[in-house]
Amino acid sequence: MNRNVLIISPYFPPVNAADMQRVRMSLPYFRAFGWDAEVVAVDPLYTDMGTDALLSESVPPEIRVHTVKAFPKSFTSRFGLGSIALRSLWFYRQLVNSLLIKKKYDLIYFSTTQFPVCILGAYWKKKFGVPYVVDMQDPWHSGYYRDKPRDQRPPKYWFSYRLNKYLERPAIRHADGLISVSDNYIEDLKARYPSIRDVPSATITFGAFDPDMQIAAAHNAGFSNILDPSCTNIVYIGRGGADLHKAIAPLFRAIGAGSGNLPRLKPFRCYFIGTSYAPAGQGSPSILPLARQFGIAEQVTELTDRIGFYHSLATLQRADALFIAGSDDPRYTASKIFPYTLAAKPLLGIFNPASSAIRILKEYGAVHVYDYESVEAQQIDAFLSGLRDDSKRSPQYEPQAIAKYSAQQMTARQCSLFDKVLQEI
Repeated sequence: MNRNVLIISPYFPPVNAADMQRVRMSLPYFRAFGWDAEVVAVDPLYTDMGTDALLSESVPPEIRVHTVKAFPKSFTSRFGLGSIALRSLWFYRQLVNSLLIKKKYDLIYFSTTQFPVCILGAYWKKKFGVPYVVDMQDPWHSGYYRDKPRDQRPPKYWFSYRLNKYLERPAIRHADGLISVSDNYIEDLKARYPSIRDVPSATITFGAFDPDMQIAAAHNAGFSNILDPSCTNIVYIGRGGADLHKAIAPLFRAIGAGSGNLPRLKPFRCYFIGTSYAPAGQGSPSILPLARQFGIAEQVTELTDRIGFYHSLATLQRADALFIAGSDDPRYTASKIFPYTLAAKPLLGIFNPASSAIRILKEYGAVHVYDYESVEAQQIDAFLSGLRDDSKRSPQYEPQAIAKYSAQQMTARQCSLFDKVLQEI
């Protein structure tokens, strides 16, 4: 008989948020590994994130999704509280209390970067005796920005740094298990809170979810083409920021020097799409200033507004080549690498030397994957020169890596961690 897991994910389809992707891609497989899943999300009416209705097509119809309200941002922002986690906290408490009274749930699983909601785990554990697992997709309390210039810090950093420091402690100290996309995140937490040193933990990346490409292909005709057909288009889709500049600079330097620009080759154009989390029309470019430094601003298009998830996948498929830039934070793992591999396009990846993305992409057999400290100009030149119109080839990735990093296999590993948590209680 399957066990029941209640998943806390404030953002959920049709909301197009990066931190709900693990849950969304795992839902089709939980049952096969012995777990029946239900989700508690914030009603999209109370979020200010963009939506993509097609995301709901990937959620199995039998999955029960409970929704909670949130205090209006127009009201809470007067007090400096705009986070969806803080605005929905009271409503989460009320609804999940009622669910735990009516039905037996074996585990609560927090999978979100809206971390303040995780403080309810300790409360529900004490009140109802239900263990919980926290998925650390990003660091919660982090000193990464403390020595950064003010213009490179997130909005309201002073407040959020102190709030995160205060809230993380009770939520993590009482957790019964940890999942993370990075070994470093778990190591940091266990060093900070010795009481969780022996709780079950696992480093599990996001996975490659084949059905997404099928959905994108089925709706391809409905997506506008934002790329310039007269150019050789190199596409990056994801957030921007100054922490990516070290990884982007080698590409810009090569293009500025004329690398790969053979007479028979179309001019290069680099696209950076969805680089800001700000509301539509309010984002500030963070990549174009770097392009200006290298004198190639006319060859770089930065679109700060996010586009729909499946529009993003269709754009990857339409690109001539793909580029992934990693953060200068060594703990950062680029979860976007898996949609990029599914797109099967020539790929250039440049990361911090310590990033696990390098190892993973090399397991796939990707050729042009480098760290920004040792990458050489001729390596970028070789990638760019290989994009001649008559020599484009889809990469042939290793079958073992494709299977290892599939969403199904990543779900199996989550469920194995869940089983271990219950065994040790």
